[in-house]
Amino acid sequence: MPALFRRLGLILLVIAAATTCLLLGWWQWGRFDSNSGTAQNLGYALQWPLFAGFVVYAFFRFLRLERQARVEEDGEPRPVATRTAAPTELPAGLLPERPAARVEEADRVVTEYNRQLAALHGRRLPSADDARRAG
Repeated sequence: MPALFRRLGLILLVIAAATTCLLLGWWQWGRFDSNSGTAQNLGYALQWPLFAGFVVYAFFRFLRLERQARVEEDGEPRPVATRTAAPTELPAGLLPERPAARVEEADRVVTEYNRQLAALHGRRLPSADDARRAG
C-alpha cells in the first residue's frame, strides 16, 4: 500500500510541476505580447514548456529505471558489456601532417615591435601623481 501512495504522490507532483511550468510559459507569453514585453519574455515563454517536458521525461525515465531495478532484484541477469579490444596506436600517415609556422616577415616585425616596447619601458612615463603636482 505505501508503494501505491508513493506512486500517486509522484504522479501528482509531476502533474503539478508540469502544469506550473506550462502556466509560467503562458504568463511569459502574455508579458511578451504586452506593450512592455521584451525578447527575454519570449525566451522564457519558450523555455518553460521545455522544462515541463523535461519533468515528464524524467518521470518516465524514473519509472523505467525502477522497473529495471525490480527485474535485477528478481534474479534475471543483466547483460554485461565486454570490451572487445584494447585501444591501439594510430598507423603512421593516417593523420595529415601539421603545417609548420612560416617564419619570415613576421619575425622581423615582432622583433621591431619588441624593441619599441623595450625603449618605451626604459623611459619614465608621467604618473597620475606627477600630473597632480604639476597642475
